[in-house]
Amino acid sequence: MAQTIQSPQDLLQKPQESRLIKQMRSIKKKIMVMSGKGGVGKSTVAANLAARLADRGYKVGLLDADIHGPSIPKMFGIEDQKPSVDENGIVPIQVTENLSVMSIALLVEDRDSPIIWRGPAKMGAIKQFLQEVSWGKLDYLFIDLPPGTGDEPLSIAQLIEKLDGAVVVTTPQDVALLSVRKSLTFASMLKVPVIGIVENMSGMKCPHCNEKIDIYGTGGVEKAAADFNVPVLGELPIDPAVATMEDNGRVHLEGDSDLEWFREFNRIVDSVENFKQ
Repeated sequence: MAQTIQSPQDLLQKPQESRLIKQMRSIKKKIMVMSGKGGVGKSTVAANLAARLADRGYKVGLLDADIHGPSIPKMFGIEDQKPSVDENGIVPIQVTENLSVMSIALLVEDRDSPIIWRGPAKMGAIKQFLQEVSWGKLDYLFIDLPPGTGDEPLSIAQLIEKLDGAVVVTTPQDVALLSVRKSLTFASMLKVPVIGIVENMSGMKCPHCNEKIDIYGTGGVEKAAADFNVPVLGELPIDPAVATMEDNGRVHLEGDSDLEWFREFNRIVDSVENFKQ
């Protein structure tokens, strides 16, 4: 009987695939954080989910999969650090005892240099982040995706054997909601369970009268959630103190603040922690 002769490429591919599968099986829950459009605070939600669950004693990894606009290292004050390499692969930056981070921003020499890559190069980088980074045994791996439904989220969905959930972030205005509905449809098409929607920038309190001002309107997020039968996990107000915390690289240090933003965010963390398919 004739035998099929494998090419060198086929022989090289098998150990890579088995390593990827082995890596992912060491991680209990793999969760995408996505948005339909940019500027809605998706990275803020991803960074705080990772930091707050690490505070609760879970082993957490955070992968910044936004190749062109990585911002996670800045939020944790680690943008000047560089990953090392050991016998197990690339060692992610250890932000706290329970939280490790990897981002393309940690690998480039000049922060002002843009990453000018087409789809295949981006998919290769994301595969390397999943396969070659020594994540170890994790309770959670959060993947901060770029906005939209393009190469990066599709690559993640194709490479990971089973995604445990997606958190979709939006703001209340109609322009953002048009895109978030596409994200919900995308997750459904790929059979990724949606944990829920986070409504960010959900109004702000007037500094003079303390009344809530709905800058971007109301009602649209609830309608999208009802149409797709997913919950609204929380409504995060606009608070300049949160932006200052991120600019100063202190996301992992200020989670016990008594701000209304953090009180609301803790309810979001509860929902993610308790989510079961």
